[in-house]
Amino acid sequence: MHLDSMPDANGNPVGLPVPSLEPAERPDGSAIIGNRVRLERLSADDHAHDLFVALTTEPHPALWTYMPQGPFETERELTAWIAGVEQSSDPLYYAIIDVETGRAVGVAAYLRIDTLNRTIEVGWLTFSSALRRSTLATEAMYLMARYAFDRGFRRYEWKCNALNAPSIAAAERLGFSFEGVFRNAVIVKGHNRDTAWFAFTDGDWPAVRVAHEQWLQPDNFDEAGNQRTSLRDATRPLLHSQWPTLTVVT
Repeated sequence: MHLDSMPDANGNPVGLPVPSLEPAERPDGSAIIGNRVRLERLSADDHAHDLFVALTTEPHPALWTYMPQGPFETERELTAWIAGVEQSSDPLYYAIIDVETGRAVGVAAYLRIDTLNRTIEVGWLTFSSALRRSTLATEAMYLMARYAFDRGFRRYEWKCNALNAPSIAAAERLGFSFEGVFRNAVIVKGHNRDTAWFAFTDGDWPAVRVAHEQWLQPDNFDEAGNQRTSLRDATRPLLHSQWPTLTVVT
């Protein structure tokens, strides 16, 4: 791995100077608006019913496997969970709204928000069947990244269970570079979680942003909604490192 450095007054290598030491602007929960989706502060009153319907309609078998919360058997349970987190500022939760239907179809959050060092993570991704593997999901992730960098953050992180293959694939498709695995990081639902770390930086973001914006253009999709070019093909050359092939022991 190549690390950019310079000598200090004593000749020891240190990192390059950071041009601005101004803190980043903390996300305030205001709406983040795109063409296909809108992200708004998660609210039990506004979103619980739509989310329960969306999350219980043809749910993916692994929907709750890697999440600390859920599964929610009743709308009352989901409503209670949302009511317990909707005032949180870190994590700061958003409902993902399908602009066409006006209904909430998923949840995402900013977390580990460090305005002084200008790092921020995206997580708590809870996608319904209407959102998974869709242009709506990709636009939601693009909008959240753009919002963070527009507010001065210099590092944008994605973390997941190292056994969560779909999340790992999604991270790399979106342009996040693999950075390592933190072993025995946390305990989730009584099971060990080794956490895989991914990120891109403000130096990576301009090229990643172009790849996302070009992929999201309407003319990248045929009349049936199929993509003409792949986002993965566009972001693969931008990755500094990729997830290795690992042997999973069960």
